[in-house]
Amino acid sequence: MSTEGNIKFYKIKNEVRIIGIDDAPFDLFKDKRVMLVGAIFRGGQWLDGVTRTEIDVDGSDATSRIIEMVNRSRHKDLRVIMLDGLTFGGFNVVDIKRLFEETKLGIVVIVRQMPDFDAIKEALERFDDFDTRWSYIRNAGKPYKVETKDRKSIYIQVYGIDLEDAKDIVKLSATRSLIPEPVRVAHLIGSGIVLGDSRGGA
Repeated sequence: MSTEGNIKFYKIKNEVRIIGIDDAPFDLFKDKRVMLVGAIFRGGQWLDGVTRTEIDVDGSDATSRIIEMVNRSRHKDLRVIMLDGLTFGGFNVVDIKRLFEETKLGIVVIVRQMPDFDAIKEALERFDDFDTRWSYIRNAGKPYKVETKDRKSIYIQVYGIDLEDAKDIVKLSATRSLIPEPVRVAHLIGSGIVLGDSRGGA
């Protein structure tokens, strides 16, 4: 978690602009590309827009594609990027430090359960660029617990934003489930486009 140079929130507004990002369903054994969906929300109440891009399955372009997607958005008052995990399209790992540096937005990674880092490390060892991918996982820091609904919790990793601000934004935007609406809706949109019907445990 970074501290110096963090995005400053003097007051968390109910309509803070967030883009939540998740990948659409894909076949790990057949698909070479997978769609990423960005759902742009004001707080946890209003969907203001949707954007998309594509990344390589098990590739290394997730960070650059997300940067392009965010920076080209017509919504110039975005304050936070919420990611549904650190990996998309299999093990296409996001470098949240670079993501922050090139978008100037606070990064909040939503983690449903405490990750098994030993299992993740073992899975990444099959890649030639293991050291790079593992460094992105390691540099994201420890996950912190956040209680969002009825004494139930999720975890978050943060970069470029104070931890307490990140927790407040997660709680503010988790209006209908444990998962903040920007990420939950990005998931539903992706599954609806690919499968023809929204489904899955978002």
